[in-house]
Amino acid sequence: MKIKIIGGGPAGLYFAILMKKLDPAHHIIVYERDGPNDTFGWGIVFSDQTFSYLRDHDLDSYQQIISSCEIWDNVDVVHRGQRISIGGNKFSGIARIRFLNILHQRCRQLGVELRFHTNVTDVREVAADADLLVGADGANSLVRRTYQDAFQPSLDVRANKYIWLGTPKLFHALTLTFRAHADGLYIAHSYKFSQTTSTFIVECDPATWSRGGFQFKSDQETCAYLADVFKEDLEGQPLLSNNFVKWLNFVLVKNARWFHQHVVLLGDALHTAHFSIGSGTKLALEDAIALASCFQRHSDVTAALAEFERVRRPVVEALQQAAYSSLILFENARDDMHLEPIPFAYKLMTRSERIDYEKLKKRDPNFIAAYDRWRQTHPSLPPAST
Repeated sequence: MKIKIIGGGPAGLYFAILMKKLDPAHHIIVYERDGPNDTFGWGIVFSDQTFSYLRDHDLDSYQQIISSCEIWDNVDVVHRGQRISIGGNKFSGIARIRFLNILHQRCRQLGVELRFHTNVTDVREVAADADLLVGADGANSLVRRTYQDAFQPSLDVRANKYIWLGTPKLFHALTLTFRAHADGLYIAHSYKFSQTTSTFIVECDPATWSRGGFQFKSDQETCAYLADVFKEDLEGQPLLSNNFVKWLNFVLVKNARWFHQHVVLLGDALHTAHFSIGSGTKLALEDAIALASCFQRHSDVTAALAEFERVRRPVVEALQQAAYSSLILFENARDDMHLEPIPFAYKLMTRSERIDYEKLKKRDPNFIAAYDRWRQTHPSLPPAST
């Protein structure tokens, strides 16, 4: 087949790798508007389950990825200045640019054609001579917009503002920090992704953002202001930009249909999941694996794409629902600030409804013992959900 992929992120690159492994005769081109060393993120995070999928489907790239990762076991919740640590959560962090460069190298080894600095403006022209066109071009996908009558996308722009920064302060856990401030409530999502740097995402509601005056602040002023908000957590370390300090609103992307003729969407172009559960890259990679597996079973493009949607959609929708529950908690976090640190951490850990009391007890019996002791002092509360 002649396969064209618009978007050189994790979904597009990993699908190219898997399809080239499936049949080296496939002619595969990846179009990417940025350069090979351009990235607008800092670090990305994975669970052990995602790593097991990578190991099983391409051992060469998996070994390079795992050797570049920082690994930790705990989630830390900082509320009212108190840190609650919950163990038994296996995560790995890696610099986004390092992750992409590993996939670039693997693509080249297998004979995938990578066209950097190529901004596709006419999707139909690119699709015309392809047997398969993959739209892996992000949440603002041009491929999706070109065929929007067929895909019937739903785009829900959420209220909270967030900004993706870095810091030399190393957070040795996936850390969720809640800081009350004169402006309102600021929330930080932070984790290390190398031996020198951590990701530091700051989130706040529109009123807090407005009172902070960020619409008038430069990149440097924004970093300095937020570093002061989180000065206790950063321990004097600065917040860093990568020349792309931009406040964003999370967009919840869904599509009524996942493919049209020989065109299919992958990753954020197809669906998004709130960053608070760290599943964007996970979904992208698992999309690529699922789609390549369908082509392993079907030589016919239409049959493969139809099976991909049928098999993959329920999995994605379940995770999106979990991510939506998490999103809602963070959007309304100010309503929970009255809670004491232990019950607050428990509510946070169970927010997606994929983790309950029994799972937490298995992961970290010490945390649940502390939660049980707190509950004993509040006998009027209903039993914890199991």
